[in-house]
Amino acid sequence: MNNLYNIKNSLIHTSGLIVFVSEVFIIRRWNELPAQEKLEVVKSLVEKLKDAKAVVFVDYKGISVNEDTELRKNAREAGVEYFVAKNRLFKIALKEAGFDTDVDDLLEGTTSFAVGYEDGVAPSKLVFDFGKKLKDKLTIKGGLLETGRVEVSTVEALAKLPSRDELLGQIAYGLLSPVRMLAVALTNVAEQKETGAAAE
Repeated sequence: MNNLYNIKNSLIHTSGLIVFVSEVFIIRRWNELPAQEKLEVVKSLVEKLKDAKAVVFVDYKGISVNEDTELRKNAREAGVEYFVAKNRLFKIALKEAGFDTDVDDLLEGTTSFAVGYEDGVAPSKLVFDFGKKLKDKLTIKGGLLETGRVEVSTVEALAKLPSRDELLGQIAYGLLSPVRMLAVALTNVAEQKETGAAAE
């Protein structure tokens, strides 16, 4: 941050001698002090980061308003928060949230963020799938998991995993399968008995 140096010159009289003293006061320019709005944005970002299971950094060059609206709608449906924030403010929020991972290269140029609070896979899946639809307009820069920074390849690998809801569905199906098979077997036995009884 740039600082202005205000040189205050004062004359000090000591024993009849005039001593010229320069005192340097470091004063921040008032317009560089964070405005209340900026402080609130940073505070909000810190809360998001502390609650997040995963954050995907996205380059969104050339995306149209309609495409952005559709992306945000898909994000809401997937339980993901998608937003744009100033790189500088996001960097401050990362430090305040306790992330010491270097992501400076991810915070260059246009950057948006997809955040998952319940499902750590959902943000990756959202951006990856929507990015395929939009070609070069939406690209993954990298991400953050609870463990730290992850590269594009990891985000893409996560995107190919089943979502939390899909996994829960598969688990439920797996748990119900033996019950379903038992029910079918009992029904077949009952039908065979009825057929045998009718034949007699």
